[in-house]
Amino acid sequence: MKKAKKKPSSTKSNSANIGFEEKLWQAADKMRNNMDPAEYKHVVLGIIFLKYISDSFEELHHKLLEDKHADAEDRDEYLAKNVFWVPKKARWEYLMANARKPEIGKLVDDAMIAIEKENDSLRGVLPKIFARPDLDKIRLGEIIDQISTIGMGDKENKSKDILGRIYEYFLGRFAGAEGKGGGEFFTPQSVVRLLVAMLEPYKGRVFDPCCGSGGMFVQSEKFIEAHDGRRDDIAIYGQESNPTTWRLCKMNLAIRGISNNIGQQHANSFQSDLHKDLKADFILANLPFNISDWGGEALKSDVRWKYGVPPAGNANYAWIQHFIHHLKPTGIAGFVMANGSLSSITSGKGQIRQRLIEERLVDCIVAMPSQLFYSTQIPACLWLVSRDRHNYKFRDRHDEILFIDARKMGEMVTRRNRELTAADLERIVGTYHNWRNKKDKYEDIAGFCKAASLEEIKKHGFVLTPGRYVGFEVEEEDDEVFEEKMKWLTGELKSSFKESKKLENQIQDNLAGLGF
Repeated sequence: MKKAKKKPSSTKSNSANIGFEEKLWQAADKMRNNMDPAEYKHVVLGIIFLKYISDSFEELHHKLLEDKHADAEDRDEYLAKNVFWVPKKARWEYLMANARKPEIGKLVDDAMIAIEKENDSLRGVLPKIFARPDLDKIRLGEIIDQISTIGMGDKENKSKDILGRIYEYFLGRFAGAEGKGGGEFFTPQSVVRLLVAMLEPYKGRVFDPCCGSGGMFVQSEKFIEAHDGRRDDIAIYGQESNPTTWRLCKMNLAIRGISNNIGQQHANSFQSDLHKDLKADFILANLPFNISDWGGEALKSDVRWKYGVPPAGNANYAWIQHFIHHLKPTGIAGFVMANGSLSSITSGKGQIRQRLIEERLVDCIVAMPSQLFYSTQIPACLWLVSRDRHNYKFRDRHDEILFIDARKMGEMVTRRNRELTAADLERIVGTYHNWRNKKDKYEDIAGFCKAASLEEIKKHGFVLTPGRYVGFEVEEEDDEVFEEKMKWLTGELKSSFKESKKLENQIQDNLAGLGF
């Protein structure tokens, strides 16, 4: 029996801005001085992490002190209750007492080293950068004082997810501050919520092979809890190629107590697949668009390219086939993708897309608004790919694809960035579920959604641009499609010029034959 869904909040925005995060951000931002945002985010998030695990430790520590039969300094007492063991020199009270001393940076580094030494799951994860000369120790002390006023890891604040809200808020602000580079570790929360709500990962294996800071995993866990499910009903698998982002993900999952397998180190999904034998129930991902240096030349005979060898100069279709390779026979994947993937025909991409469509793998395409992502201002799209679109869990829809045009949705939350509202999420998710489910009623809506037959898609040359089917204006194009069309147009002009010269020469020959 399907669990009843809880509707998203009716509030306009999904922002985690609730006041104290902003004050904390302002205090942390003072530390930046001449530091790059990519550097100082690890300083700030490292301190927040330290406060969280210290709060969790202290709560259990006080209980053990009151228990005559327990040893409050026995490491095993804490590990038995899934609480990180915090040595004395790493406890918050000690750091707070020394926050105004010049050596506070070294004391924090020593605390991080001591915690890693006592907790295997954190080995090689925590930042040890606080003693560096260019880090303002006065500001560092101020941050420690500021964070000291906020409870995070005790039972009461865990239930309110205070730490999670601070962490998400900071990740978003750091991504905004870093601009293009920030998108490597952070996917906007509204986009993550949309993908999770569409796929409904209630139970099974959830995989993200380019997991960034782990937002897809966090939202999947939240989805389970919001629908009265059990957190241990899903198993988390992931992979991340950037070493600092991998550490950020490990910390993000650790503070939430989310069990995971994202490997013992960072690794590239194409060259070093850490989960070769994994077949996932759900794949959720925001992949790096249009990367050209993914090592495709050395992987042309790879077993993953079942539907065609992806071009060495663009990894988009390598990612898609990597996802499909890791889906179980009834699995489904939802991922963010560049708009060029919908219509590009160069370097064999058109043939691969045609194969995916003819093999009945493509389930739904959603055209997204521009300015949703920190890493790019161009619009992107969502692909949903399913291995079983017959009459299994949902209705038989293997001969059609749902197109949704959401380009006009969302509202600007800053001068540069847009966010999907709760009402937007409800409309998109409801449309997809009404089309997919056996008992729900679905109707095409001009300008918004269309369930197109494979025959109709074939007539459009296997192009998957939603605007062609729902009846709206032509999609905005990314650089790849623009470049492709310019090449085509240049070729057409050259061809026309040659034909024109040929005709002119023929006319001259005819005139000469007539004596002119």
